[in-house]
Amino acid sequence: MSKRALITGVTGQDGSYLAELLLAKGYEVHGLRRRSSTFGTERVEHLIFGDSPSLQLHYGDLSDGNGLVRLIREIRPHEVYNLAAQSHVRVSFDQPAYTADTTAVGVLRLLEAIRDVQDDTGEQIRFYQASSSEMFGKVVETPQRETTPFYPRSPYGVAKVYAHWITVNYRESYDLHASCGILFNHESPRRGETFVTRKITRAATRIKLGLQEKLYLGNLDAKRDWGFAGDYVEAMWLMLQQDRADDYVVAMNELHTVREFCELSFGRLGLDYQDFVEIDPRYFRPAEVDLLLGDAAKARDGLGWRPRVGFQELVAMMVDEDLESARREQALGAATVALPAQRRMAA
Repeated sequence: MSKRALITGVTGQDGSYLAELLLAKGYEVHGLRRRSSTFGTERVEHLIFGDSPSLQLHYGDLSDGNGLVRLIREIRPHEVYNLAAQSHVRVSFDQPAYTADTTAVGVLRLLEAIRDVQDDTGEQIRFYQASSSEMFGKVVETPQRETTPFYPRSPYGVAKVYAHWITVNYRESYDLHASCGILFNHESPRRGETFVTRKITRAATRIKLGLQEKLYLGNLDAKRDWGFAGDYVEAMWLMLQQDRADDYVVAMNELHTVREFCELSFGRLGLDYQDFVEIDPRYFRPAEVDLLLGDAAKARDGLGWRPRVGFQELVAMMVDEDLESARREQALGAATVALPAQRRMAA
């Protein structure tokens, strides 16, 4: 019998890569999606459409505890991966209450649902919580590891700290197999366009093709530990295959600035970022996080996890994919302009 997995946040970057990984391992995969007036399934359409759809989507929301209980009773998953959240740090300052309800209390609702169903059925449900390097915030030691104290600097970071500790609490209080992955920044061509890395690669390619003139950013000197999302979801899966639940930092142990990300992205296109990037104070956070650098020794030694994609390869992958998207946009624009001219000639 194949394992069943439920992924919340399945339509996001990490959810799409994790769904692919689990399906390749023979899982029956279910995904939670919020009701919306738009589909929002672009990242997983190749998994849900076609002659033999392999990913089953269910409507639901972390704000609805009763709905979560019903869904888990229906699916009876062996593993639950919680990747859902209001995950944009800058937006969390504008929507702190919403961020707290989904990113923090939503995890409590999910844990309660798992505990209720597990108590009734007697079947173990393994749980993964997506913790974040943003919990370290104003870091008290470098590099950051599992024992480093948290000092969050945003409503998002604070919410993630609550979610992390409530997961630990349920593990210790109710003997749940619940693990937290403290993931440092992880990117890909599927990253949302409002996140700084994708904002850079998308703008650079559009500027290259004359579709955009400038790119406006905030703190270019912020230092981050960037890896490939496709590598990081493998660490999530490995955590739930262990006999004992635990918490793990997942990172590259490499430090790069936003400025360096700009240099590499524009440089791959034969451009100098300084000619096109301007600073906009609106993009600075009320409380900045200057440096995040992870020590993933525990994940390497305990899980056998190894990343495959390096920083430069990651940037190149994102630029190349966005260049293709920009070319399609350019071609579509040319076709839209040409169509009225053709109609005039026909008249």
